[in-house]
Amino acid sequence: MNLKKIATIAAVTGLVTIGSASFNVINTHSTQAVAKEVKVMTAQASPKPEMKDSTGLTPSQKIAMVTKQKGMFGGGDALRRYFFGDLEPISVQPGGAGMVVNLYNKATNTTFAYCATYDVVVAVKSGKITAFEPSEVK
Repeated sequence: MNLKKIATIAAVTGLVTIGSASFNVINTHSTQAVAKEVKVMTAQASPKPEMKDSTGLTPSQKIAMVTKQKGMFGGGDALRRYFFGDLEPISVQPGGAGMVVNLYNKATNTTFAYCATYDVVVAVKSGKITAFEPSEVK
């Protein structure tokens, strides 16, 4: 009976030793894989300034398209499509058909004056502009 106990203990000890050794090898490889993945994700997290997105346009091309449609119906639609979720209202001022909202895009450092009554963009300027000239937003 002692021989059976000794053999069982030796077998279990051997299995635990082999299992923990293989776990350490797997853990080392997974740590290296995670480090490589983090390196790749970090490289992807800092995009180039003029990268195209899902619309196929660079940020400067989007601004040019909105500027080209300035004062025309559908300009507000293009503004929402190109900068969905990126526009921050910073001020309201008289102009357009009553009031216009100045919307700032932090990523491109551009301010758009938007008239909601006619759904048009009435002015576009680089920088954070809280009040456009009255002649620009009429």
